[in-house]
Amino acid sequence: MGSLNWISRFIDETPGDNQVGGLSRQVPGVCWSRVNPTPTPNPAIRIWSIEMAEELGLEAKENDILGGKKLSSGMHPYAQRYGGHQFGNWAGQLGDGRAITLGEVDTGERILELQLKGSGVTPYSRFSDGKAVLRSSIREFLCSEAMHHLCVPTTRALSLVTTGEDVVRDILYDGRPAAEPGAIVCRV
Repeated sequence: MGSLNWISRFIDETPGDNQVGGLSRQVPGVCWSRVNPTPTPNPAIRIWSIEMAEELGLEAKENDILGGKKLSSGMHPYAQRYGGHQFGNWAGQLGDGRAITLGEVDTGERILELQLKGSGVTPYSRFSDGKAVLRSSIREFLCSEAMHHLCVPTTRALSLVTTGEDVVRDILYDGRPAAEPGAIVCRV
């Protein structure tokens, strides 16, 4: 991924929080916070979009980067902050609670943003661990690619990576949490 033409328009042109780290906190007056993905023990690519990789100009699958274990030169990872309503009330600070943008890539034809969903805690995670599970990640990958091929404008998916760690979730929302395989989707 070091061969990609990484640019940083969003962080260059908007106010941001340069304190690196994912500690959940209030961050007033900014559009983004610097944060690095949480390293995963054993990232392995399970699904790969050849079409999306070709559009980006990627030739190799990079488990460690797409699994949040390391960064490539030119990347400036951050989480976006925004506000909005939840349950009919103004919620104040919201943001990318489990998604970390690696940066923007200029392909020569257009600019694309690469984001790792499920890659760890950000200042906007509130009470969450910032992780994603395999079952929801599979749905996101398949649905985003299906919508694209049905000509519905949407986020694309480059990869789905299992992390090699379990994530505890209350699968049936019945008070009985259980461990599930963790995963990260690279959104484009």
